Amino acid sequence: MTDPILDAVTQLTEGDKRGAVVTVIAGEGEGSKAVFDGSGTVIAGALPAALASVRKDAVALMAREQSVTLGYPEAEVFFEVLSPRPRLFVFGAVHIAQELVQHAGLLGFRTVVADPRPAFVTKERFPDADELRVGWPGEVCDPSSFDEQTFVVVLTHDRRFEDPLWPIVLPSPARYLGAMGSAKTTAARRRRLLESGFVEEQVDRIHGPIGIDIGSQTAGETAIAILAEMISERYLHGEPADLTGLPLRA
Repeated sequence: MTDPILDAVTQLTEGDKRGAVVTVIAGEGEGSKAVFDGSGTVIAGALPAALASVRKDAVALMAREQSVTLGYPEAEVFFEVLSPRPRLFVFGAVHIAQELVQHAGLLGFRTVVADPRPAFVTKERFPDADELRVGWPGEVCDPSSFDEQTFVVVLTHDRRFEDPLWPIVLPSPARYLGAMGSAKTTAARRRRLLESGFVEEQVDRIHGPIGIDIGSQTAGETAIAILAEMISERYLHGEPADLTGLPLRA
């Protein structure tokens, strides 16, 4: 006999889809459990009717990838959030990209490296990359692939590659956008994008100069600084989730 809860969790994880396993750990309906998909629909199990507000909190927590215990007047409920594997697009197959891809893979990111230079985009240089793409942005990028689980890092200084990329990624819901360059380069990029018709809200999404300032000196250290900024954006982005329940413990 199969377990509907386990089957639902397997369906979500194997499909690389967002979801949440919600368990009543104390109070009314203690021990009851339900699995929500990314839209907040129960796909397995059931919870007491008095805990109807759990659905709203599940959706909010899934968006922030937070697993937490919340307290309600009727019960204490644990939310275990299931998140798809995040994807990192690295544009510019430079030395920092090699370090970034290696470390990002260890943290669970699916990594994609893109560059128009075939000699740079090789399995020998990027043995840890999940996917290598050779070509210009319009050739290697599908705008629909940049979703809320996507992180974009631009490491090329070549405007021939960078400028066609921004119209693809800036309007997208990508979680993180970062671009290499000094403060002067960053200011020039910002001015250029605003003059080309992008609004400030879009341009301000670009993290630049890229990475948290940790005094990086080497390519490896710069990659760590970029990853630290990506992780911060992944879990701490935006305003705190508007929850019905009271957070009790992580």
